[in-house]
Amino acid sequence: METNRLEAFSDGVLAIVITIMVLELKIPHGEDLTALFPLWPVFSSYALSFVYIGIYWNNHHHMLKASERVNGQILWANLHLLFWLSLLPFTTGWMGENHFARWPTFFYGLNLLVTAIAYYVLQTSLVHLHGPRSLLASAIGRDVKGKASPFLYVLGIVTTWLFSPWGGLVFFVGVALMWLVPDRRIEDRLEVRKSDT
Repeated sequence: METNRLEAFSDGVLAIVITIMVLELKIPHGEDLTALFPLWPVFSSYALSFVYIGIYWNNHHHMLKASERVNGQILWANLHLLFWLSLLPFTTGWMGENHFARWPTFFYGLNLLVTAIAYYVLQTSLVHLHGPRSLLASAIGRDVKGKASPFLYVLGIVTTWLFSPWGGLVFFVGVALMWLVPDRRIEDRLEVRKSDT
């Protein structure tokens, strides 16, 4: 099977996820700037999750461009990823509405962790299907950022629980910043392949 339908379906789900998240931003009842101040926790959590959705969308897109086909296992692995991403509006809203309290921030971090694991499962399934010498496998390489991210999420979750939700958020924001710098590995390999043909 080709990747087109999987990519289109995933794009649609992610667009809906972003739409649901933005609906949590309620219009303030006031005309001056002070009316916006109570919204800062909800807006901040929305902005962080928007960046995360963008990171996943970007990397998902590049990963599928480096893939030639998919199978049933990959379709389920992709649905597994989309399931955890679709929970982000809930954990984002809960965290924002409760001003980054311990339990909501803990579950937000847990949501990020299982989403990262789901992405790794999808990536591993695609590499397995295409083989260790495939374009995708060579582009991913050692995948330092991919392996560091779950570790940092765990540190954030533990910090949130044992010390402070704000300390945990430092780890969650740090991972987002780490991935905000575009990962050019797959793009560079695709360019090389294009120039060779």
